[in-house]
Amino acid sequence: MSSRFVARPSYLSPKDKDTTMAELLIDFITSLDGYAAADGWPGWWGLQGPEYLAWLGEQPEADYTVLMGATTYRLMSGFAAAGEPGTDGLAALSKVVFSTTLSDPLSWPNTQLVTEDPVEAVREMKDKAATSMRTIGSLTLARSLLRAGLADRFRVVVFPVITGSTGRERIYDGYPDVALDMIGSRTFDGRIQLLEYVPTLLTGPPGVREADA
Repeated sequence: MSSRFVARPSYLSPKDKDTTMAELLIDFITSLDGYAAADGWPGWWGLQGPEYLAWLGEQPEADYTVLMGATTYRLMSGFAAAGEPGTDGLAALSKVVFSTTLSDPLSWPNTQLVTEDPVEAVREMKDKAATSMRTIGSLTLARSLLRAGLADRFRVVVFPVITGSTGRERIYDGYPDVALDMIGSRTFDGRIQLLEYVPTLLTGPPGVREADA
């Protein structure tokens, strides 16, 4: 299994979170140099440990609706069909896939296909406040939702490896400037860093804004 497999997101409760409001969580695992995948490497870059795996197994966000694009759907549903470790818990979760290339019926249980613009669809889902949502993989989708100002939390689990030669899928290319207010952190197995933030979109570097004020 290569690290193109995206693990179930881990969870860290934000401080003073209003649990009555639906939220959108953007969630990634990444190498230190910001890649979501690497050719030839095992899942989790081979660095997962018992603390991290136990944290994943708790599934405290099991009531969140999982959002993904077509590429992630094809990848993850394929892993699930092949019985890849770590995918069994995803079958029971409520999932939404945004795609104009897929068609119903979808083979992965509890998955709804949405063909309309994902930004407008997620904005409507948040306005209805029916349930909170989280992304899995889906770099383009996550970037669009963050750029639209819809993300309430941004979480990244950083694995201590630099994949300068084999890294694929740079996460932050095309992102706007974003200020990140840290609300929590944790270290797993003495090496894996979980970092969680509240994101704020910026129109430019803070120093430039202050100078122009």
